[in-house]
Amino acid sequence: MAIGFVLISAAPGKEHDVYKALLKISEIVELHPLFGEYDLIAKVEAKDFDAMGKIIVGKIRAIDGVVDTKTLTGTKF
Repeated sequence: MAIGFVLISAAPGKEHDVYKALLKISEIVELHPLFGEYDLIAKVEAKDFDAMGKIIVGKIRAIDGVVDTKTLTGTKF
């Protein structure tokens, strides 16, 4: 399983709409609003990193109001 943390910037005034849309994505297992450079952080779980890429590009970045994302991937020690 692949785990990623996606930092999400939303267009001004669209933060709440983006938040509500992200809640509908089943692969997002945690979602938190932030203060600062990014507006939201989402914890994403996928079967592998190829699937994660498809979720980020095809589902998260496709949401109206998402301006930018930065993905941090997890690993095991």
